[in-house]
Amino acid sequence: MPNCDETYQDKNNKPANASVWIATVPAIEILRECVECETLIAVDTESDSFYSYFEKVCLLQVSTHKTDYIVDTLAFSDTNEVAALAPIFANAQIQKIFHAAEYDILCLKRDYHFKFKNIFDTMIAARILGWKNVGLGSILQERFGIISNKKMQRSNWGHRPLTAEQITYASNDTHYLIALRNLQISELERLGRLEEAYERFEQLTHVKAFVRHFNPDTYLNITGAKDLDQISLGVLRELFCFRDRQARKENRPVFRILPDSMLIHLATAHLSILHDFSHIHDISRYTVQRYGHAILNAINRGRAMPQITMPHFQSHGKLTLDNNARVRFARLKDWRKQRATIRAVDPDVIVSNNVLFAAARENPLSIESLVAVSDLGQWKAQEYGEEILSVLRK
Repeated sequence: MPNCDETYQDKNNKPANASVWIATVPAIEILRECVECETLIAVDTESDSFYSYFEKVCLLQVSTHKTDYIVDTLAFSDTNEVAALAPIFANAQIQKIFHAAEYDILCLKRDYHFKFKNIFDTMIAARILGWKNVGLGSILQERFGIISNKKMQRSNWGHRPLTAEQITYASNDTHYLIALRNLQISELERLGRLEEAYERFEQLTHVKAFVRHFNPDTYLNITGAKDLDQISLGVLRELFCFRDRQARKENRPVFRILPDSMLIHLATAHLSILHDFSHIHDISRYTVQRYGHAILNAINRGRAMPQITMPHFQSHGKLTLDNNARVRFARLKDWRKQRATIRAVDPDVIVSNNVLFAAARENPLSIESLVAVSDLGQWKAQEYGEEILSVLRK
């Protein structure tokens, strides 16, 4: 049996008596052997989306009943070395406990191609139970008396070495999840909601990882864009494309190049020379020095090519609803709101917008066809199917 409490590497990067730090291939193999003996583990990740255009997993936290582990994913030159943990996540005999699992699952699928079976999401469980506060920080404080440093949520997890405060924060994200899961299991069983929860957890295992693609037409989604004239829209379009190119080049988030509000401001500011930037109070001298000429070039391109016609694209890949379907959709949302009020939960806990949209568009006549045209699970079909069909018949 491996010594699962041993500290493996980089001891100076960890506070005393803290998590086991995993940063070598032998250590990750020992971790896998240790965790394979468990039936419950808690899992979380930390990524660098606040600091990088090309987001990546920077830490993988795993907790058992006895030990907290932190895998420094950036210490491994080959993603296959971290992917050695894949059998754990695909093992149906080991329940993986997350808080707000969808983002973590997407990141782990994207970076390591993990497959998932048997998960438990404490945030979804909290929402099904109707808890007022479902953020992990609030739950830890209310249920365990632990106060988390919220500033750590936007910490630069891609920078090394990490601080002791960062490591403590990361460790706490999984340390209490097993106890929280056990508490929620009891409440879900008492309320008869455990099957509902597990159906939702199972659906989460099938979320698809995606590679980021830039759509140059989505500048229209920026708040205030649709109020601009054709010339300003052309300028906004060119600034939007410049910003994405520059963010990719520097591997920085787009908002760190120019935030959306500044794009709108620049699109209507009538700038011609670098000196004109002095009239814009919210733009830094650093930004003007670094990007001023490129911004002016984008502005000139936009003025030369006004946006005469509005581009057509489907938001989030959704189909549209005709007039009758829109009426059905509104009725379904009213029904869902009433149901949610009775249960004292958020409306989407009852059924998602996607389910209501599909039901309104396809107007199914039976529960079987309702399930076929939407992602409505069997439990919710049994619980709400007839009510949904009744609303559609009105």
